[in-house]
Amino acid sequence: MTSLNDEEIKTHLMNLDPEFRRLAVQHSDYSRLLNEFESKQHLSEAELAEEARLKRVKLALKDHMQEMMSQYAAQPV
Repeated sequence: MTSLNDEEIKTHLMNLDPEFRRLAVQHSDYSRLLNEFESKQHLSEAELAEEARLKRVKLALKDHMQEMMSQYAAQPV
């Protein structure tokens, strides 16, 4: 059997793993919020701090999702 690529694994986990799906939705929400910050010409100090926080959280979510995908890919068939 051939191994799955990242997109196939992601799709599979989105369909079958509620925790992975929850993380993906959060990641998408943070992306949307960051896009709103990036569309502004000037950010207040509070907005800059929130933007930095969102970037850290979004990266942590991505790392967690990647770890779940790696674990899934490493499972014996």
